[in-house]
Amino acid sequence: MFCYQCEQTVKGEGCTKIGVCGKQPEVAALQDMLIHALKGLSALAVEGRKVGVKDVEIDRFTCEGIFSTLTNVNFDADRFISLIHECASKKRALKEKVKAAGGNVEVAEDCECDQKSRDELISIGETVGIKADKDENEDIRSLKELLTYGIKGLAAYTDHAAILGKSDDSVYTFIHEGLAATLNKELSADDLVGLVLKCGEVNIKAMELLDAGNTERYGHPVPTPVPLGAKAGKAILVSGHDLKDLEDILKQTEGKGINIYTHGEMLPCHGYPELKKYSHFYGHYGTAWQNQAKEFDAFPGAIVMTTNCIQKPRDSYKDNIFTTGLVGWAGVRHIADKDFTPVIEKALEQPGFTSDIEGKTVMTGFARNAVLGVADKIIEAVKGKALRHFFLVGGCDGAKPGRNYYTEFVEKVPEDCVVLTLACGKFRFFDKDLGNIGGIPRLLDIGQCNDAYSAVQIALALADAFECGVNDLPLSMIISWYEQKACVILLSLLHLGIKNIRLGPSLPAFITPNVLNVLVENFNIMPIKTAEEDLKAILG
Repeated sequence: MFCYQCEQTVKGEGCTKIGVCGKQPEVAALQDMLIHALKGLSALAVEGRKVGVKDVEIDRFTCEGIFSTLTNVNFDADRFISLIHECASKKRALKEKVKAAGGNVEVAEDCECDQKSRDELISIGETVGIKADKDENEDIRSLKELLTYGIKGLAAYTDHAAILGKSDDSVYTFIHEGLAATLNKELSADDLVGLVLKCGEVNIKAMELLDAGNTERYGHPVPTPVPLGAKAGKAILVSGHDLKDLEDILKQTEGKGINIYTHGEMLPCHGYPELKKYSHFYGHYGTAWQNQAKEFDAFPGAIVMTTNCIQKPRDSYKDNIFTTGLVGWAGVRHIADKDFTPVIEKALEQPGFTSDIEGKTVMTGFARNAVLGVADKIIEAVKGKALRHFFLVGGCDGAKPGRNYYTEFVEKVPEDCVVLTLACGKFRFFDKDLGNIGGIPRLLDIGQCNDAYSAVQIALALADAFECGVNDLPLSMIISWYEQKACVILLSLLHLGIKNIRLGPSLPAFITPNVLNVLVENFNIMPIKTAEEDLKAILG
C-alpha cells in the first residue's frame, strides 16, 4: 500500500504497511480500486453530458463512493467490494445510454469488476494506486493528487448537502470532469493548477448548498451555552457531522428517558433552533475525534458515528457503538435504514450516568448571521481601536505532535484581539474563557468544518463594510489540516485570492517542492513556526 492523503502519515512521507489511521493494506487497495473505477465512470459521465445523458443516481453514487475513501470514514473491506461491484454495474448501464445517444464510449476501459472476487479486486487495486505510473512526473502526480483530495472533500460536502435535499448539477459536472482529468496524461502543470483552483471555486457552491440545507431546515444558529457535564439518566452519544442523523435520533428518542449528547464536530448542533427545541438534547461530551477511544470507553451509553472520524473501536465499547451513512468498521453494527431502534435498546441496557456531573459551559452558535448581527459593534470597536485584529484559528485536530501550537497561539493572542474558530481544531482551546471586547466574545465558535461557508461570508462582509479587500482586513488565518475536507477548504480560500495563510502542523506530503513554490509565490502560504514568532510577525 501507499497512502499519504492525511497529515499524520508515517514520517510525513506515506503509509506503506498499515495506515496510521488504522487502514489495513487490503482496504487501501480496495479504496484505490474504487477511485480508479469512479474515474472511469466519471469519464463516461462527462461524455454522456455532451449528448444530453445525465443520471442523478450516478451523480449521487459517485459522491458517496468518493466520500467513502476519505480518511477515517470506512474501514470495512466488504463495503468497498459492494461499492466497486455497484460502480461496474452502473458504468455498464451508463455506457449503453451514452452509446444509444451517439456519444463516445471509448473514453475508459471496460470494467467487469462486478464479476471479480475479493482477492482479484485487491490484486487489481494494488496496481492502480498513487504510484501506479512509475514514469509520471512528480509535480504532475502531486497536482493530480491535490486535485483528487480536493474532489474528495468536495464530494463530502456535496453529499452532506444532498442528504438535506440541496444539489446543483454544476457541482456534479465538475466532480466528474475533475476525476476524469486525472486520467489525462496530456495535461500540463498549468492545466492542473487551473483545475485545482476550479475545485476550490466549485466547493464554495457546495458549501453554500450545505449551508442552505442546514439553515432552511434547522434555522440559523444562535449563540448558545452548552454544558460539558452530564445529567443523570440513560444516554446516547452522537459523533461525526450529520445534522439529519442527529434530528432522527432526537425524534426517535422522545419520551424514552434518554438524554442525547454530542461529541466532536457535533458540538455546534446545539446552536440550531430546530434541534435546541428537544428537551432531552442535553450537552456535549468529550473533545476531538482522536481522543474517542478513551472518551467512548468511559461513556456509559450507546454511541453513533454519523460521518467520518471513526477510529478502531476498543473491545470494551465495540458492542455499544454503531455506524450509519457511509461510515463503516468491520464487526460494528451498521444502521442502514435510519431506524435507530437498536441504538435505543442498547442505551436502555447500559447504566447511563448514575448522577449529575458538573462541568464547564462553552458557547457555540456564532455562525454568520449571529456575527454579522453585531457587525456595527465590530466596526465601531475596530475604528475605535478597541479591537485590533481578528484571528481565524481553526481546522482539523489530530494526534500527531505539534498541535499544542494552536492552544499556545490562542492563549497568547492579545486581549484586544478576537479569535474566530471552526471545526474540531477548536478543541485545543474551546473551553477557555477569553472574556469579551465591548460585549463581543473574544472566542467565537462559527461551527463545524462544514460551516466554513459562514467564515467566508463573515470575511467578505467585513471587507465590504470596511471597503477593502479581504487581504487588507485586520484578519489572519491560522489553519490546521488533517484530511481532505480541510484540503478543499484551503483550495476555496486560494480561489478567493486569500493570502498569507499559515498552515500546520506540517505541510502535506503530497505537495512537492515545486508545487509548494507555486503556492508560496502566488498566495504566500507559509508553515507555522512558534506562537510567539507568528504573533510577532502578524502584529509587529
